[in-house]
Amino acid sequence: MPEAMVAPNEIAYNAAISACEKGRQWQLALNLLSLMPDVRVAPVTITFNAAISACEKDGQWQLALNLLLSRMPEARVVPNKITYNAAISAFEKGGQWQLALNLLSLMPEARVAPDEITHSAATSACEKGGQWQMALNLLTVMPEVRVVPNEITYSASMSACEKGGQWQLALNLLIVMPEARVQPNEITYNAAISACQKGGQWQLALGLLSSMTAACLRSLFLRSCSCSATP
Repeated sequence: MPEAMVAPNEIAYNAAISACEKGRQWQLALNLLSLMPDVRVAPVTITFNAAISACEKDGQWQLALNLLLSRMPEARVVPNKITYNAAISAFEKGGQWQLALNLLSLMPEARVAPDEITHSAATSACEKGGQWQMALNLLTVMPEVRVVPNEITYSASMSACEKGGQWQLALNLLIVMPEARVQPNEITYNAAISACQKGGQWQLALGLLSSMTAACLRSLFLRSCSCSATP
């Protein structure tokens, strides 16, 4: 672009960094971000979101943290929900459950409301860190902050219980999912069955397998009926 006497602007840099993020090229994304001040192009929230997401996809949680807590304040750029979600996901992939929870707790002070993506990432971080109590606590407080749990949140919570040897709690979560209008899926059933297996509850594991098969057949039947009804 410079050779054609056309200077790259904010939109061009944002698009290029987003392309690097999608291509899992975090080094290139950060290099482009670093070049922007030299060409007098100011990065904005979208720019940093793409850069943090690029770091998140490759598990570079330290770099994501630096972008959020150091580079963004230096550039006087305010993070938004997407920024926080990307950073928490980076901490989750990096096994940093404490940082994930700390960042989640800072969001209200920054006047940024967490959503189901935020809580799912934080819950997954707790699950990977073996913190089943923390995972359940996050699931419990979600209605209080007007966030509706989804399949990912329940799956992560059940996996946390499974890893912690809490088969009763995992099974209870599976039972209450329909009441919360969340349909159990293959991942949630697998987590519950694995929890029962680790707890020596083979009868319950077989019962869940039977329920899983019935639910799958029911889903296939309804899908078939839906397709048949479509003109």
